[in-house]
Amino acid sequence: MGIALMKGVPGRSQVGFADVDKVKVKEASQKLGALVFSSNTEAASSGDYIFLAVKPQILPTVLAEIAPVIRERIASGNPAVLVSMAAGWSISKIQAILSGSGMDLPAGMMPQASVLVMRIMPNTPALISHGMIAYCTTPKFPSNKLVELKKILGAAGQIDKIDEKYMDAVTGVSGSGPAFVYEFIEAMADGGVLAGLPRDKALFYAAQTVYGAAAMVLKTRKHPGELKDMVTSPGGTTIQGITVLERGAFRGTVISAVEAAWKRAQELG
Repeated sequence: MGIALMKGVPGRSQVGFADVDKVKVKEASQKLGALVFSSNTEAASSGDYIFLAVKPQILPTVLAEIAPVIRERIASGNPAVLVSMAAGWSISKIQAILSGSGMDLPAGMMPQASVLVMRIMPNTPALISHGMIAYCTTPKFPSNKLVELKKILGAAGQIDKIDEKYMDAVTGVSGSGPAFVYEFIEAMADGGVLAGLPRDKALFYAAQTVYGAAAMVLKTRKHPGELKDMVTSPGGTTIQGITVLERGAFRGTVISAVEAAWKRAQELG
């Protein structure tokens, strides 16, 4: 995901990254024309915008590693902007570790040091510039920094500001959502194969159908139920299929999948 977002940065010769996977580092550096830092601390001391593109379970280690550098930069009047995409991790929790305030902040309080943080939840379609990226920031986030970050993120897809209290729910819908959609496309294609279609044709038709249906929702702004009714004629093929989906608790199962991802995001935080 970090590599996907780096693609949106103009002049990538000024972009650098650090990663424990040396093979990934070499491939990404060659592909993007980006610098490679020897460590996370070197990256944190050099970048204006520091993207924390790590799993939630790894984030505490990374934050503890770069915290001294971040505090030093704040003290010198050259603060960096931290951009976190770790599911479940609140802005205040990240600030607490980086500022040295500890983990147990009173509700609603900010750490003493001014740590600028943007929290984002992107998804994998950002790799092809069709991502969905929700974001929220610390209060009084510098407007010039926000403009620059929105420019960078906008190259990876759609961006939308949202209250932080909804970020875990966003994780369940658009963060994990592509995997749910891929499952649906694969199942649709399997159904086509069962009905006699060649595998490549079935997969192409299923994927294009999902792509087109999604575009219909976005472009027409009509409720999905209304669009469904446009396809569903009395006694036709579509209502037969929908009846089977309803018997199998299709909608309830999808809702439960989003709920499970949302709850897991909360646990990770």
